[in-house]
Amino acid sequence: MPIREVIDVFVDTPGGRLFARTWPHQAPTRPPIVLFHDSLGCVDTWRDFPLVLAEKTGHPVVAYDRLGFGRSDVRSGALDRTFIRHEALTTLPALRAALGIDRMILFGHSVGGAMAVAAAALWQDASVAVITESAQTFVEDHTTAAVRDRRAAFEEPGQIDRLARYHGEKAMWVLNAWSDTWLDPSFSTWTLDDDLRRLSCPVLAMHGDRDEYGSLAHLERIAALAPGSTGVVTFADCGHVPHREQPALVLSTVKAFLGKHT
Repeated sequence: MPIREVIDVFVDTPGGRLFARTWPHQAPTRPPIVLFHDSLGCVDTWRDFPLVLAEKTGHPVVAYDRLGFGRSDVRSGALDRTFIRHEALTTLPALRAALGIDRMILFGHSVGGAMAVAAAALWQDASVAVITESAQTFVEDHTTAAVRDRRAAFEEPGQIDRLARYHGEKAMWVLNAWSDTWLDPSFSTWTLDDDLRRLSCPVLAMHGDRDEYGSLAHLERIAALAPGSTGVVTFADCGHVPHREQPALVLSTVKAFLGKHT
């Protein structure tokens, strides 16, 4: 079924305006899939994935730029160490109110996967399902080592321009917010454990076996702690961005999961 015209909106939140894009579907009664982007991402870094996701699954798709990212308002200062749960507490309610979202499927990539879990744990009555892709569930040496390496690479001439393509003048803040948070000793004890235990909806967890930002220990943790119906999928010969590296497999996996649980 075809996608109707894409809709762009700006949503007022307590911290400023955020940019959101919706891919409506001809089956509007189905709960929308809400996408949470990764630590350096935004709506545009999803590329054509939201469009194809809507077409393949028959669900409307919503993606948004977190405050400080993409076309959303500037954000100053360091991220609060509760920023993952804060997204579920403050930004998501504003987005839902503005777009009329009642029941929803929460889909997050990387740290966005943790945000999707936190949101589903908080808004249990509204959460139909959770889908995580390359999600981190605790602070792992594997992750912090990769963050240090990537941070160093961005110090090379011209590299910050790659982020500026998507974030403009906010690019350096985006880089610092990501690296400073994950490398801060005060964040080293963070885990997603309590949120995972509170989940009451079906969960699909996907992870590449060559993920440079997190080992399969995260997948195992989700499977061990999330109650109820949990699907765990490992993609062979795949890194941190399965929806870009192996899109057909990701889409077929998500479609099968939603077909069973929605």
